[in-house]
Amino acid sequence: MKIRVYYEDTDVGGRVYHSKYLNYCERARSEIFFQEGKKPVYEDYHFVIRKLTAHYYAPAYFADILDVKTKITKLSRISVEIEQTIWREEEKIFALDITLVCLKGERPARFPDYFMELFRKLV
Repeated sequence: MKIRVYYEDTDVGGRVYHSKYLNYCERARSEIFFQEGKKPVYEDYHFVIRKLTAHYYAPAYFADILDVKTKITKLSRISVEIEQTIWREEEKIFALDITLVCLKGERPARFPDYFMELFRKLV
């Protein structure tokens, strides 16, 4: 998914704030659902982050065009592990390893088929 860096994403020096990379990855994950005509919330099911590890390699700057790539690395009925990388042209500038779990209401739950169908396409 392509993302342009806007002024609101940067500090006074024009560098992207560290937390914005997490936002970009979140948008890319949501966009996967939207492209399939789905939403990342279904009935009373939704996701929460169980664990994440962020790797910052180089800064992005105001007006850069970034490409967020998303890949599922492990899938079970109760969690999904995802690797996301952010690139500026041929340079990897950020990587995120994230584990999401499913909740129904406020309780842990198995992923419904609604989510599993999409996840299986991405493995």
